[in-house]
Amino acid sequence: MRRYALYVSVCAAAVMFLPAAETQSPPPPVEAPTGFDDQTNGVLLQDEFNAAKDVFEEREVLDDGLGPVYNAQSCAECHQNPTTGAISQVTEHRAGHFDPFRGFVDHPGGSLINDRAINADFQERVQAGNEVRTFRTSLNTLGDGFVEAIDSNTLVAISRGQPFGMRGQFIQVPVLEADGLVRGGRFGWKNQHASLVSFSADAYLNEMGITSPFQAVDNTSNGRGPGDGVADEVPDPEDNGEDVESFASFMRSTKAPPRDAELAATPEAREGSALFDSIGCVACHVRTIVTAPPGTVINRGAFTVPDALGNKIIHPFSDFLLHDVGTGDGIVQNGGQSTRNKLRTSPLWGLRTRTRLMHDGESLTRTDAIQRHGREAALVTFRWILLSNTQKNRVLTFLDSL
Repeated sequence: MRRYALYVSVCAAAVMFLPAAETQSPPPPVEAPTGFDDQTNGVLLQDEFNAAKDVFEEREVLDDGLGPVYNAQSCAECHQNPTTGAISQVTEHRAGHFDPFRGFVDHPGGSLINDRAINADFQERVQAGNEVRTFRTSLNTLGDGFVEAIDSNTLVAISRGQPFGMRGQFIQVPVLEADGLVRGGRFGWKNQHASLVSFSADAYLNEMGITSPFQAVDNTSNGRGPGDGVADEVPDPEDNGEDVESFASFMRSTKAPPRDAELAATPEAREGSALFDSIGCVACHVRTIVTAPPGTVINRGAFTVPDALGNKIIHPFSDFLLHDVGTGDGIVQNGGQSTRNKLRTSPLWGLRTRTRLMHDGESLTRTDAIQRHGREAALVTFRWILLSNTQKNRVLTFLDSL
């Protein structure tokens, strides 16, 4: 017993004198890098980043398996203002039917109505009886690696901390590269994807008609497929998965959209920033989120958060949750019927690069977009209306700095 007691005391003393580095708490989070400069955030080396960017910009042609129906020939065609990976004015078209007993029903062939086809006979059109119709604007992808690295529990905590009538809906959706196991959704207007590989595979198929191991069957034309002669001439899958992985690697390596630092420092923008908070916009357009620590395994085991993305402070001005603000498009994707009239809170980082606002691009000024907010955001919009013209202009100046 005496020997055992002596052993315990020696071990305890050894622990007390461990080197400081072994007893320190984790380092505090640091700001994520920002910039419209086509430079890597550190996930990839610059040469690797440039190569992945080239794949993101590459135009698909018939020999690659383009079509049979599609919207664009490259990722950059829809994500390029002011630099590759950012937003654009390009929209896609979705449609379907609302049945009071069954809820939303997809248009034949799926809710996405592709605007282009490799053969005039394959062209999709909205068919009669599909009265639910909407446009969707292209989304910014810069900084999405940091968004992917947000712990799902963080999103749940944000929802629980919101006012009862404004609580965002957190949904879990399949991760394609993890055999369909689910994770908290965060990408797309409906939060229909949780990982950048899943997001990339979906876009490759639905926007360009290129199949991959993650989505290996070509889309139809209004439900007409190969049996009706609607097909391209390249066997599926047309991509072996390398391009999809390159798209994801590129997005994971992009910097977050930067602020206009000079404008943000003005008294007008600072006052507008305070007003933005005081009227309640910040409840959903969350200013600051910290990503998961490096080494965290996410995407149901398919990805590990690297040092370049982990423990980073980002300012997306979004909660990445679904809300009903009265502008819902009536479309259902991965979230079930409860999401029919809900949309993901639009991140406001990079707002100054956008000319068309809201999910459909139909709001052409900041004021129009604010005043379209209703339902869950009705009280916030009412507070906005009560502001003086000078105060409103201060808020708009702040938004122009984002």
